[in-house]
Amino acid sequence: MGTPDNDRDIRDDCDVVVIGGGQAGLSAAYFLQRFSLGDRYQLLDHARGPGGAWQFRWPTLTLAAANRVHDLPGYGLVEALGRDCETFPAATAVPEYFGKYEQRFGLRVYRPVDVRAVEHLYTESGDGGFVVSLGDRRTITTRTIINATGTWERPFIPHVPGIGDFRGRQLHTHDYVGPEEFAGKRVLVVGAGISAIQLLIEISRRAPGVQTFWCSRTEPTFDPTPFDPDKGRRAVARVEERVRAGLPPTSVVSVTGLALTPAIRAAQDDGILTWRPMFTRITETGVCWDCEVDATSGEDTLDVDVIFWNTGFRSALDHLAPLHLRGPGGGITMTGRLATTVAAEPRIQLLGYGPSASTIGANRAGRAAARNVAELLGVRGTA
Repeated sequence: MGTPDNDRDIRDDCDVVVIGGGQAGLSAAYFLQRFSLGDRYQLLDHARGPGGAWQFRWPTLTLAAANRVHDLPGYGLVEALGRDCETFPAATAVPEYFGKYEQRFGLRVYRPVDVRAVEHLYTESGDGGFVVSLGDRRTITTRTIINATGTWERPFIPHVPGIGDFRGRQLHTHDYVGPEEFAGKRVLVVGAGISAIQLLIEISRRAPGVQTFWCSRTEPTFDPTPFDPDKGRRAVARVEERVRAGLPPTSVVSVTGLALTPAIRAAQDDGILTWRPMFTRITETGVCWDCEVDATSGEDTLDVDVIFWNTGFRSALDHLAPLHLRGPGGGITMTGRLATTVAAEPRIQLLGYGPSASTIGANRAGRAAARNVAELLGVRGTA
């Protein structure tokens, strides 16, 4: 089977549509082929090349600094690239790896393809599956969906009073390109996750003349103990419990805390990680705490040039909105193996949602989703 390099050969009907060409999507495609569904699926990816969201990460993020890129099933990163590349930028190493992976297994990937909406398809004989609407007005009918769109396209910035009044610059992790652009600036980093900590340290150490400040809604916990498999399993189980109950997912990091690495310990010693609670209002020149509509003299204020939001991402599921999968609390109730199956619509598998959001979870979830789809289609196989 050849690997498609464009979207011209997309069929207008198939049994499985996989949406998203990152780690979860590639893992699902690999296992679909293992379950004898290699000629019955199409993988649609909106990016112009392989690499998933990794190809859009900032240039200074190396594989060693990333939350570890776990090997895809059947073909490891070092084996694919022929060298240990922990010091390589993730934005180039991962796309190279994913591209070689697609070629090695002849995965049926079409790009660039923009999926606008997924709707139920009703026929005279009853429910006929789904119709997938593309950005160029083409449509695909399919019996099942494996959604693996991740979160990168949905950066989240919380609403804070006065957010539109700030006269300086605001940006999100999604927009970061490097520390040099903050030289000589007063920069407020907002967030308590691993990206917020890493970028706060990077900007503080590498932007000449910068002054950095840091705040978040909750003060993060730094865990000095090793992150062993048991700790990881417990954290994933807690996230899985939430999505099975229909609650919005939380991140695994929010459950486990952050590892106290040598770099973080050194930043603490150097006074870089001086935490403040979340501000209550944004002003024209910065932020303030416990202030009213106008910050007056004597209030707790901080003037800055840049507000850098490292406040996470939300699942990129807008194209599934016509299916009305979300419950009253805003979450999607999940069931099945590894909580990949939408309880209200078992023909839809969600990867990267809840416990499968980590790179290691994506592989296991890809296998579970492929198995679930194979069973729905009445296909027997092993993987």
